[in-house]
Amino acid sequence: MEFLARQSRLFCPFLNKTSPATLRALSASPAAANGVSNLQVAARECPVMGAAMAVQSSRSYATSTKPLHFEQSSQAMANETSIDSVHAKAGVFDTSKGICKHGLAVMKAAQGVTGEAAEKEAPIKTASYPMKLQSNTFNYEDFYQAELTKKHKDKSYRYFNNINRLAKEFPKAHTASEVERVTVWCSNDYLGMSKNKEVLKTMRNTLEVYGAGAGGTRNIAGHNRHAVELEAALADLHSKESALVFSSCYVANDATLSTLGSKLPDCVIFSDQLNHASMIQGIRHSGARKVVFKHNDLVDLENKLKSLPIEVPKIIAFESVYSMCGSIAPIEEICDLADKYGAITFLDEVHAVGMYGPRGAGVAEHLDFEAHASGRPENTVMSRVDIITGTLGKAYGCVGGYIAGSAKFVDMIRSLAPGFIFTTSLPPSIMAGANTAIEYQKTTIQDRAAQQLNTRYVKAKLAELDIPVVPNPSHIVPVLVGDAETAKIASDMLLDRFNIYVQAINYPTVPVGEERLRVTPTPGHGAKLADNLVNALETVWTELGIKRVKDWEAVGGLAGVGVKGAKPVHPIWTDAQLSLTPVTGVQADKVVVEKETISAIPIEAAA
Repeated sequence: MEFLARQSRLFCPFLNKTSPATLRALSASPAAANGVSNLQVAARECPVMGAAMAVQSSRSYATSTKPLHFEQSSQAMANETSIDSVHAKAGVFDTSKGICKHGLAVMKAAQGVTGEAAEKEAPIKTASYPMKLQSNTFNYEDFYQAELTKKHKDKSYRYFNNINRLAKEFPKAHTASEVERVTVWCSNDYLGMSKNKEVLKTMRNTLEVYGAGAGGTRNIAGHNRHAVELEAALADLHSKESALVFSSCYVANDATLSTLGSKLPDCVIFSDQLNHASMIQGIRHSGARKVVFKHNDLVDLENKLKSLPIEVPKIIAFESVYSMCGSIAPIEEICDLADKYGAITFLDEVHAVGMYGPRGAGVAEHLDFEAHASGRPENTVMSRVDIITGTLGKAYGCVGGYIAGSAKFVDMIRSLAPGFIFTTSLPPSIMAGANTAIEYQKTTIQDRAAQQLNTRYVKAKLAELDIPVVPNPSHIVPVLVGDAETAKIASDMLLDRFNIYVQAINYPTVPVGEERLRVTPTPGHGAKLADNLVNALETVWTELGIKRVKDWEAVGGLAGVGVKGAKPVHPIWTDAQLSLTPVTGVQADKVVVEKETISAIPIEAAA
C-alpha cells in the first residue's frame, strides 16, 4: 500500500494534494472486513486510479474478484480516441505540460484487459494481432495537430518570413523573390558586422585554407589555432583569466548553469524574473533549488538572499540588457549583494557585447567607461563579475557563444559540461571571423555611436506621434501593441504594403497582453529609412486603431508605457561618451562621432 500511496500522490487528480501523512493513515485503516483500506476505497472513486487498480487486481489474482462495473469502465476507456476526454472526466483540465503519463498507462492497461477478455472468447490469430494493436495505439499525428491548434487558437503560432539579408545592400534583404527588396528593422546583427569587409575577408581566406567544417568535438580533431586565438581574445575583452567557446550562447548558458548547479553542494540559484529561456533551462537541468526574484528588484533579491545561511553556495543569474524590453540590470548593486551574502554572479551580456563600453565588452565595462578606455580594468564593476557569458551571433555578426571567468572555473566547465564536451566545434572560418569582429570593435566606437544615435532618432520620432515605446536606456525599441493577433496583422501590413520587415513578438517571449514589435536600428538605418519606418507605423497604428500612449495612460499604463509619475529614462550612452575624442586603444581615424553630431539626427556608419 505504500507504493500505491506514492503513486496516488504522483498521478491521481483527486489525491495529489493530500499530505503523505494522510495517505499513510488512509492506507493503514481498513474500511471493511476483507482488508480493503480506506485509501483503496477512495482511489476506486477516481476514474483514473480506479481503472488502474482494477487492472492490477485482474493481473494479480486468478479469481474473478473485479470491482463492480470494472469491465464496462475499462472497455469505455479503451475505446477513447483521446486521452483528453479521460482527463476531462477526471476533472483535470490543464494538460498544458503534455499527456498525463499515468492516464496513458491506464489507457494501455485498459486496452490490455479488453484484449484479455476477447482472448477468452476466441483465440487471436497471429496475423490479426498487430492489426488489433495498431487500431488502439496512440495517435501521434493527432497529438501534434492538437498542440498546433492550441497555438493557432491563442494567436501565438509563429510564422517565418523568407528574408534573405544582402551583404552588399545592408540593411536591405530580398524575399522569396530575389527581385523584391525589403528593409530589415528587427535584426540582432546590431552593428552590421556580418557584412564587414575585414570579417568577410578573414572568413574567405580561412575557408580556403582549412575547409568548411571543424572535423569533430574539441576533444576529437576540433581543437585548433582558431579556437585558441578566439578564446584568448574573449578573455582579454572581459579582462578575465580564461574563456571557452560554445556552439551558441543558449548552449553556453544551459551547459554552464546546469553543471555549476549540479556540482556545487546544496546550491541555490537566484534567477531574475525576466531571464532568458537558456538560463531557465540550465537552472532546471541542474536540479538545484531555484529562487526567482522580481525583475531588477534589489530589495526582493536581498530579502531572498538573506534567508539562507552565508555558507550555502549561491549563484545570482541575470542579464545586462533584457532584449524584449530593453531594461538594464543594476550590475554594481547586484555585485554588492553577492559579496554581502556569499554568492557568485552569472552575467549574461548577450545583447550588450559589441554594443557598450569603449572596447565593446558590454554594460559591465560601460559602467567604468573612462577606466577601461584608459586601459585600467582593475577594481571595476566588470572585474567584480564572476562569470560573463556572451554571443558571437549578434553585434559581432557571426555565430557561437562563450563564457569568461577564472581559469579554474573555465577548466571545470570544459572538463564536465556535456554541452561542451559532446558538441562539434565551430568551423575554423566562423571562429576566425568572430575573432576579427571582436578585435575590430575593440579599436573603434564608430559603429556603437552611430547605432545609439539612430536609436535616439527613432525613439524621438515615435514619441512625437504618441506611438508607445517601452521606456528603456538601451538600443532596443519595443513598440507596444498589446494583442497577439493585432501584432501579427501590423507586422504583415508593414511587410506587404511598405516593404518593412519587423517581426511581431508574442507569448511566450513576452507576457500575454504585452505583445509588441521589436525594432532594432543599426548604423545603416539612416534618416531616410528611419522616416519611412515612422511614417509606416503611423499609418498602421491609425488604420488598426492600436492604442497610443494616451490610451495606455487612461487604463493605468502597461509595461512602463503610460505610467503617470514615472521617472524619465535616460540612455546609458551619455552625450559625453558619444562625443569622445580618440582615447588610448582607440584608433583616431575610425572615430567619426564628434560633439556637434550629438543630437537626434542619425548617421550612417561606414562599412
